[in-house]
Amino acid sequence: MRSGLRRAVLLLVLTGVAVLGAFLLAPLLLRNQIETALGPRGEVAKIDVGFGAVVLHDVRIRAVRDGKQGWPADDELRARRVEVRPQLRDLLSARVRIERITVDGAYLSMLRTRDGALRVLPALLEQSPVTDGTRNSASRTPVPVHVSRIELRDASLDFHDASVRRTPHRLTLQALNAEIGPLDLPALDTASTLRLEGIVKGVRQDGRLTLQGEVVPSTRDARLALSLRDVDLVAFQPYLIKAAETGVKRGTMDLDIRPVVVAQRLKAPGTLTLKELELASGGSFMGLPRSAVVGLMKDREGRISVDFTLEGRIDDPSFSLNEGFSTRVTGAVAESVGVSLGGLVRGVGSAGSTVVKGVGDAVGKLFGD
Repeated sequence: MRSGLRRAVLLLVLTGVAVLGAFLLAPLLLRNQIETALGPRGEVAKIDVGFGAVVLHDVRIRAVRDGKQGWPADDELRARRVEVRPQLRDLLSARVRIERITVDGAYLSMLRTRDGALRVLPALLEQSPVTDGTRNSASRTPVPVHVSRIELRDASLDFHDASVRRTPHRLTLQALNAEIGPLDLPALDTASTLRLEGIVKGVRQDGRLTLQGEVVPSTRDARLALSLRDVDLVAFQPYLIKAAETGVKRGTMDLDIRPVVVAQRLKAPGTLTLKELELASGGSFMGLPRSAVVGLMKDREGRISVDFTLEGRIDDPSFSLNEGFSTRVTGAVAESVGVSLGGLVRGVGSAGSTVVKGVGDAVGKLFGD
């Protein structure tokens, strides 16, 4: 009887020691994985290994700014504090499971190149087969990682667009708070819930952005709702006009769009509203005569609001979300003004970019257009 009791006590002690060891060892292993993942341009001022969590302070991934293809910002990524908390019950499994990643005070820079390609974190996502002349990354098998939830608090983002200006035009989002999860890396085949809100910085005033819904990154299936409120049109000037068109002195934009993608087919109903639009003299706007747009603004008490629906297969090379967005919205505005669609298309073709094409660029990147 006593022998059985001693064995039971010993088993409990050994189990406790094993669990405690796992609690202490896992964060140390996670720390090594994090340092390796940041790459040679990554820096961390301090790493605290706590009971069941790793906290990184002043994380930075430096950008390469030399040459014609140099990055338009000093850093690709910064973060004041990152807390990584693993799921302790799965520490001894072959699969890395993260309960939560919390990021405070993050900064991210993105670049849209002159040919329209979107680049994000090239130090991590654009590694060549031989990374910095060392080892062949293709020889390593990625470890599956499950992240239950990622939280961003008080983040900011700079979007540099070289497709509209030789010197990339910068759009800035600030005070971003977001939650996304779960994520399964590297497959990205899990339906992830997304919620994001923040401020769109403007020249005359700031607007607000909200985005929420569900997306499966690997298949691009999605059900989302995007809302922009009181966004400054002056900040979107490069998307609004070409040299032959009228400048925008002031005005704001509201946009509501609800894209749904199932089996590569997109359907996205939405509403675009231009408010308090003030144009410089002469020329045209959105391919329409300036006088017609100004007259419409007066008739509608300073507002032009149009409904549209985008439809098509996103895997069809002939389908362009940007052009479809531009044509649908400018066509709706033209009908309000009383201009024929044929005349409008000719006008848009000669005038160049429009505000809706600019918005369509951003929406298009979400679905890989």
